[in-house]
Amino acid sequence: MAATIESSYSPAPPPVPAAKKVKHEMELFGDVRIDNYYWLRDDSRSSPEVLSYLQAENAYTDFIMSGTKHLEDQIYADMRGRIKEDDISAPVRRGAYYYYKRTLEGKEYVQHCRRLVSPVEALPSVYDTMPTGPDAPHEHVILDENTKAQEHAYYSIGAFKVSPNNKLVAYAEDTKGDEIYTVYIIDAETRTPVGKPLVRITSDLEWAGNEALLYITMDEVLRPDKVWLHKLGTDQSSDSCLYHEKDDMFSLGLQASESKQFLFVESGSKNTGFIFYLDVSKPEGGLTVLTPRLDGIDTSASHRGNHFYIKRRSNEYFNSEVLACPLDNVSTMTVLIPHRESVKIQKIQLFSDHLVVYERENGLPKVTVYRLPAVGEPLTSLQGGQTIDFLDPVYTVDPSESQFSSSILRFSYSSLRTPRSVYDYDMRTGISVLKKIETVLGDFDASKYITERKWANASDGTQIPLSIVYRKDLVKLDGSDPLLLYGYGSYEICIDPSFKASRLSLLDRGFIFAIAHIRGGGEMGRQWYENGKLLKKRNTFTDFIACAEYLIEMKFCSKEKLCIQGGSAGGLLIGAVLNMRPDLFKAAVTRVPFVDVVTTMLDPSIPLTTSEWEEWGDPRKEEFYFYMKSYSPVDNIKAQNYPKILVTAGLNDPRVMYSEPAKFVAKLRDMKMDDNVLLFKCELGAGHFSKSGRFEKLKEDAFVDTFILKALNMVPTLGRVQS
Repeated sequence: MAATIESSYSPAPPPVPAAKKVKHEMELFGDVRIDNYYWLRDDSRSSPEVLSYLQAENAYTDFIMSGTKHLEDQIYADMRGRIKEDDISAPVRRGAYYYYKRTLEGKEYVQHCRRLVSPVEALPSVYDTMPTGPDAPHEHVILDENTKAQEHAYYSIGAFKVSPNNKLVAYAEDTKGDEIYTVYIIDAETRTPVGKPLVRITSDLEWAGNEALLYITMDEVLRPDKVWLHKLGTDQSSDSCLYHEKDDMFSLGLQASESKQFLFVESGSKNTGFIFYLDVSKPEGGLTVLTPRLDGIDTSASHRGNHFYIKRRSNEYFNSEVLACPLDNVSTMTVLIPHRESVKIQKIQLFSDHLVVYERENGLPKVTVYRLPAVGEPLTSLQGGQTIDFLDPVYTVDPSESQFSSSILRFSYSSLRTPRSVYDYDMRTGISVLKKIETVLGDFDASKYITERKWANASDGTQIPLSIVYRKDLVKLDGSDPLLLYGYGSYEICIDPSFKASRLSLLDRGFIFAIAHIRGGGEMGRQWYENGKLLKKRNTFTDFIACAEYLIEMKFCSKEKLCIQGGSAGGLLIGAVLNMRPDLFKAAVTRVPFVDVVTTMLDPSIPLTTSEWEEWGDPRKEEFYFYMKSYSPVDNIKAQNYPKILVTAGLNDPRVMYSEPAKFVAKLRDMKMDDNVLLFKCELGAGHFSKSGRFEKLKEDAFVDTFILKALNMVPTLGRVQS
C-alpha cells in the first residue's frame, strides 16, 4: 500500500485490514447477489469480532495519518484560532425576557441563558439591544450543557422549549448519538426538576399551554408513529396517545403556530402529507383534522386570527400554493398566492399583520413580505409583496425565531464568503439592522474571496448550477489549482452556499471550493427533485460527473487536482460516481455513506427503509430492483483502479448503519487494482452526525482536510509548517 509517511522514524505498520469472507447469497427475480461481508452487520453493536475489525481499521487509519499529524494539528489550531470562543448568540425576545446561548472559552458546549427585558413594557424595535453592563438585569444560566456533558462521551440537546409563561423549560437530551431522546422538565429559575423525565422519544416537543406537553415516540424501527399528551405532575405511563400512524410509509412531526394558539401534528411520507390541529387552550379536546389524507398532496399549516394558512403541493401545483381557510370551515379554501412554475414556495411564516414567504427562483432563495388585511376583513389573493434584496451572487437565507405580534422579521444570511449574519427587518419601513455577525478571528477579509454561480451542461442538456468560491490572490484559474467539489442531491434538500470558517483552511491554501446543485435536491424547484429520484436517480450521479468535467474543461482544476466529498445520501453519490468514473478524481471523502442500497431497502427491519421506498424505490418490485442495483455502490465495485479514498462511519448511527460503509471498504480492499490509500474511520461513540462537541467537530474537519492535502501531495515539510 503506497502511503508516504513524513517522519524520521516509522514504527512497524499494522497490516492492511482484510475482513474475512463469509459467503451470503441473496436471490430475487432470478438474480443472485453475493455479499461476503454481510456478517459485519450487528444490530446489537456488541459483537467482539465486528468491533475488533472496526478497531483494526481505525488503527490502520491512525498509522497512515500519523506522519501528517503535525499538519493536522496545525490546521486544527488554525480553525480553532478563528473562533471567538467566548461569545453569545443574537438574543431572542420572548415576552419579558431575552433568551440566548453563550459559549465559553475552552468549553465544547453552550449555556442556555436569559435576561429580563428592561423596561418590560418596551415595544420591540429593530434597534433593540440587550443591555449587558453592570446596571443591566443579571444573566441567568438556565442550563449549562458543559456540566451535563461531563459524564458522557457524546452529548446533544435536540430541543429546548420554554413554556408560554416563561416559568418552565423542557429539553431533549441524547447521550449516545442514536437520536433517541430523554426529556427533562425543569424550573427555569431554580433549575429544579419538575416530575420524572420522559424517555425514548424524538426531539419533536411542544408546550400545550403551561401545564402540558405534546411529544412523539417511535416504533421498533425508529419511525415516529405516536403523538402523546403529557400533563405535568403525572407519570409518562398515564399519558394519552392522541394519534397512532400505522402506515409504515408515514412518519409524524410536530409544529407550533407562530401565534402559539395551535399545535399541528403532521403525518407525512415522501410524497403525501396531512395535518391535525390541537387547540392549545383546551388540549384535552384532542386532535382535529385540518387537511385530509390525499395521495400526492402535501400540506403544512399555520394560524393567524380567524384563519388557518396552508401551503399545499400537489402533482398539478408542484411548486406549491398558499391558501387560507376559516377556523370554523376548514374545507373552504381561498388562494392567497397561486402556483407558479418558475417559483417554488419553500415555507411561510406568519405575523399578526404580515405573511412572509420563503421562495426559490433560478436556484436562489427569495424572501417576500405581504401586508395582510386586518383580522376580520376578507382575505383575498395577495398582491404587491416586498422582496428583500441580498448582495452576494449566491447565498443562503433562513428564517429565525421572530415575535408574532411584532412587525420585525428576523432571518439569518450567509454566503461562501460572508459569515452568518442575523438581521432584524422592519416589515413596515423596509429597514434592516444587522444584529449579529459570526466573528472570524485572524486576518480574515471577505473581500479577498470571489464567489460566483456557474452552469454545467448535463448529458441530457439540462443546465446544472454550481456555486464556487476561491481566494482571488491565490488562484490561477489555469487548471493547476486544487479543487474540492461537494454534492448531495437527495430528499429535495437544498445545499445552499453558506459560510463555514473551517473551510478557510483549504481556501487559504489555494483551493477552489464548489457545490454541485444536482438533481434530486430542491434547489431548482420540485421537479428538480422529481427528476433525481426513483427511476431517474442516475441523473444525480451523471449531473455530478458533468459538473466535474465542466470544472476541468473551464480550467478550474485538472483530474490530478480534483477531490470530491459528500455525506449520507451524498455518500451514496460519491460511491456511485467512484464506480462510474474513478478516472475523473484524485481523491474522495465519503462520510457516513448510504452505499448498500438494495440490501438495505429490501429490509423493513432497518430504520428508515419503509418510509424511503418513495425516495429510492421499492426493490421488492422487479423494475426498481434492477434499476437500484445498477447504481448501488456496494453492488457495483469492480476490479479497476480507484482514487485515494477516506470513508467514515458512526457505530450508533440510526440513519445509515455503520455496516454499510464497513462493507463498502472491505469489498473495495478486496477488488480494487491500485495501490492508492483507502482509509476507514469509524467513531465508536457517536452516530450520524459524528462527535458532539464544537472543538471535536473541528478536529474531524482538520483530519479530513489533512487527508485531502496528503492525497494531493500538498503536505509541507515539518520545518515549513512550524515556521
